[in-house]
Amino acid sequence: MSAKKSTNGRTLARRRRIFQVLERVAPAVGARMLDTIWFRLPQVSEKAKRLRVELPEATPLELPFEGGIVRGRIWSGGVAGGAVRGQGGVDGPTIYLVHGWGGWGLQLAAFIPPLLDAGFRVIAFDAPSHGESEPGRDGAQRSTLPELADAFEAVVAAYGPAYGVMAHSLGAAAVTLALRDGFGARRIVFLATATDFREGLAQYEAHLGFGPRIRAGFLRRFSRRFGPMEGYTVPTIVDALAEERELPALLVIHDRSDRETSADGSIALVDVWPDAKLHLTDGLGHNRVLRDPAVVAAATGFLAEGSTERAAADLPKEEQETMQG
Repeated sequence: MSAKKSTNGRTLARRRRIFQVLERVAPAVGARMLDTIWFRLPQVSEKAKRLRVELPEATPLELPFEGGIVRGRIWSGGVAGGAVRGQGGVDGPTIYLVHGWGGWGLQLAAFIPPLLDAGFRVIAFDAPSHGESEPGRDGAQRSTLPELADAFEAVVAAYGPAYGVMAHSLGAAAVTLALRDGFGARRIVFLATATDFREGLAQYEAHLGFGPRIRAGFLRRFSRRFGPMEGYTVPTIVDALAEERELPALLVIHDRSDRETSADGSIALVDVWPDAKLHLTDGLGHNRVLRDPAVVAAATGFLAEGSTERAAADLPKEEQETMQG
């Protein structure tokens, strides 16, 4: 839900004039207009979707979801890197790749080959109204954070438990909501985490030029549908979860120059997530962090760390005894 992607040039100037007038004379109309813009997905060019890495053959994923179809791909991992694969050709532990707002599963493609080399089974999917998936609850080119979380939970329920998750931007917030719903994993990597909707709303306010009356009206509309916006602040959710149960091991990666999501949010998240690790980068921004070789190596290494022992513990007792000689 990035403000900078919503408009540009003359269109932006025209919208600013409209919002400035509506702020004075019809803030309720302005709030409805902002609501329409807020939940609209950005257009993504085919050039932007072009694969930058070579991937092995995958099994298509097609999952019915609330009247539509969620699509993605499944790669079966081998035994390289020490990850355990059970007898009879059973795949290694599963890593789910979760994209962010306006993204698509293969946006995280740079991580797939090294994860496969480490022996993982990898699943990437497009959320409703994103990528190759069919429109979601609110129709084409529209979605919500709860819908992203629900779709992720549906994919996991259909394709098996997660050993780990790698999530980008609003995808990290969606995984956090899933954790609140009871989702579990051993290890999680968050990249450029979107931690606070209020940060995005402030961006829109500066970008579109509206004021407190439209802002208040929009927040009322948001609260009627989803509850208070502050209830979706990721560090707040995590702080409450940490009081209730043990959380997965977490690595948070964020670039200091990210203009779409602030690294301060990731720093606050690490402060409340017990034993979480923070990896800050410079000069990669919001999206290049997804294909930087050092980031790919750090994230893959974190997910693979300890996978042999932990995956072995998940095997049937007789297979553990066989492995132990």
